[in-house]
Amino acid sequence: MPKKRNRANGEGTIYVEERNGKKYYRAQITVGYDEKGKLKRKSFSGYVKKEVIEKMNEYLYKMNSGQISDNENITLQEWFHTWLFEFRIHDLKPSSFERYEGIYRNYIQESPIGKMKLKELRAANIQSYYNTLLENNMSVSTLHTINKFLKTCLNEAVKQNYIPRNYCNSVKLPKETKTESYEVFTLEEQEKFLKAIQGHKYELAFKLNLGTGLRLGELLALKWTDIDFINNTLNVNKSIKRVTFINKEGKRENKIIEQTPKTETSNRVIPIPENIMKDLKLYMKKQAKLKKDNEFYNDNDYIFCDEFGNPLDPKLLPRNFKSILKKAGMRQIKYHSLRHTYATRLFEAGVPIKTVQALLGHSDISTTMNIYTHVMPEQKSIAAESINNFFNAH
Repeated sequence: MPKKRNRANGEGTIYVEERNGKKYYRAQITVGYDEKGKLKRKSFSGYVKKEVIEKMNEYLYKMNSGQISDNENITLQEWFHTWLFEFRIHDLKPSSFERYEGIYRNYIQESPIGKMKLKELRAANIQSYYNTLLENNMSVSTLHTINKFLKTCLNEAVKQNYIPRNYCNSVKLPKETKTESYEVFTLEEQEKFLKAIQGHKYELAFKLNLGTGLRLGELLALKWTDIDFINNTLNVNKSIKRVTFINKEGKRENKIIEQTPKTETSNRVIPIPENIMKDLKLYMKKQAKLKKDNEFYNDNDYIFCDEFGNPLDPKLLPRNFKSILKKAGMRQIKYHSLRHTYATRLFEAGVPIKTVQALLGHSDISTTMNIYTHVMPEQKSIAAESINNFFNAH
């Protein structure tokens, strides 16, 4: 049975045992974590205690000075797991963490590059893996996402001296072509939809979405304190999301949470149409009665909530939206199209694109421009006709 002696000053742990009638020394130091978050250790041994300590200290010096990684045999999947659950667990939003974990679980863990030692990974290995994914019908968009997340992970590996450079920077990816569709209600369809939701449980939620262009999560996170009843505006400063929390062991738990908005520009003030403002005031009175009559009501101040005051599941409104369209005999479009419809009505009213960008909370005006060019084809025709008339006049 070896005896353990703890050494001071970072020398690690020294074990002493009998071998061939002599004292045998074994030193251990911690060099990192495996993909399950468990400690990994490196050992040094010999019959001369001083030599064992010198070996260990030499290794520690090289490791701390960046001459070797603190775990020279760590694989890409082990590092990705450690990086995600040790370095990013607290600075990523839960929804973002879930996306990163999904990339790790589906495309890194047990993959050809995932099993490789990090120090042996090269651009050719990554390129070959990416080519295989493309040959198996992976979308270019998904491949770009994988490379983006892997590049971020390997940037930290460079900082931690695991690898000399980030080989994700040297791979070649097909050009990403975005073909996002921007379906919206025509004026006639919008009128038909407003008639179809009369008396519906979530009538006000749908109307407010159409009248303000909020993202679904922003709508569900609205509280009465966010409404300015004097200036007829609402303040966007948070969002409701359903996310999966994942621990190091892979245990998953679904929760509905409130978090900060998508981007900094998402924090904004939006005017509320006068008619919707009147509906809000009536709705507030009805909700006040519900609070009073329900002793189990948990008052979190949410405008749209269940009968106990809890935030609505983000799946609920889109499901009801789909059902309403089907019942009304209308074409099926995505719930997010309510936001694009709001933008379209603003464009039709001649509102400047920069103002529409601010109202929608877009951080990049190109996003607003993409919606404009997709939903306003008639404007292109008008512009072309104007140019044609100019040449006819000359």
